[in-house]
Amino acid sequence: MSEPASPTLLPEGLRDVLPPDAAGEAYLVERLAASFDLNGYDRVAPPLVEFESTLLAGMGAVTAARIFRMVDPISQRTLGIRADVTAQIARLVSTRLKSAPRPLRLMYAGQVLRVKGHQLRPERQFTQVGFELVGPDSVAADAEAIIVAVEAVAELGVRNISVDLALPPLVLSLLELGGFSEQETDALKEALNHKDSAEIRRLGGKFSDTLSLLVEASGPLKIARPLMEKIDLPENALAHLRRLFAVADIVKSQASNIAITVDLVENRGLQYHTGVTFFLFAKGSTREIGRGGRYNVEHGEGVAEPATGATLFMDSLLTVSPSAAPSSCVYLPFETTREEVSRLQSKGLRVRVSLSEDEDPLTNAIELGCSHMMKNGQIVEVSK
Repeated sequence: MSEPASPTLLPEGLRDVLPPDAAGEAYLVERLAASFDLNGYDRVAPPLVEFESTLLAGMGAVTAARIFRMVDPISQRTLGIRADVTAQIARLVSTRLKSAPRPLRLMYAGQVLRVKGHQLRPERQFTQVGFELVGPDSVAADAEAIIVAVEAVAELGVRNISVDLALPPLVLSLLELGGFSEQETDALKEALNHKDSAEIRRLGGKFSDTLSLLVEASGPLKIARPLMEKIDLPENALAHLRRLFAVADIVKSQASNIAITVDLVENRGLQYHTGVTFFLFAKGSTREIGRGGRYNVEHGEGVAEPATGATLFMDSLLTVSPSAAPSSCVYLPFETTREEVSRLQSKGLRVRVSLSEDEDPLTNAIELGCSHMMKNGQIVEVSK
């Protein structure tokens, strides 16, 4: 018989979020949502659980290996717990919001759960906050997604933001022209992700030189651009590259204080992107704080609608956002009137009221983490 699990033990990849992080995360969610709202994005809230068949329809199919499944005791149908919110937004866009005016701007905030994490993100449950811009297939739309995401993060007080632009269709167009088998394509993608020059040359066939040059050219935009413009590319791949540069030009003109890098062989992710994609980084975080890019919403019968958007990760943002710190609180003596409590709260102050007249106010204020306390009718700093 197995020993009972410790009450503090949680499954791998899951964790309790304690004070002050829980409050900090909630604060970030609402600040980001407010920023997206000011940019005209309307909030939606799809459910955490859906029928497996609808959750995996269209672009949701790429999340099949990531979702938890269970049987609905009412309908006896298989349910799935979402591993990504974007696929749910695509369902709304192709059904209940199919006739809504375009461009359609939607935002969301919610938790996702995945069967397993990966090396860069071992967490299996985390909060996503993001937005989707549906309808236009334009450079302006691509740029808006990046700029709105960057500005929202910057408003949180995050500094040293960088944007890493990628272009999955460029490599895919080369691989399709190269006539590689599915196995060869997967092996070559893996080599490109690891920037393994020797393996790229061994597997790349007639495009080995081109792919190697794309790896070498990846880096800061101002250095990468002239190198990339010299690479001999097929017209289809060249069209993708021109679009990336056009997007970069708009972003740089609107957000000149951010660093822009380019990685033209990056193809990791949920594999549903069809155009310019991007990853957001900030000093102080060892992993991305957000990502986004262009994809298609499937409407059925071969009809697809262009869209782009961004997703921000709260656990990563929490480590780099100074504004996520909880506000200080005031320690109030026993039997403080609710009128006085309300007066202080109306000023935006958090309060903790003593529940016993025998307590030592100063000691309790310190133990409870209060920065201020009421003494002789005045609010004073605990340190003083």
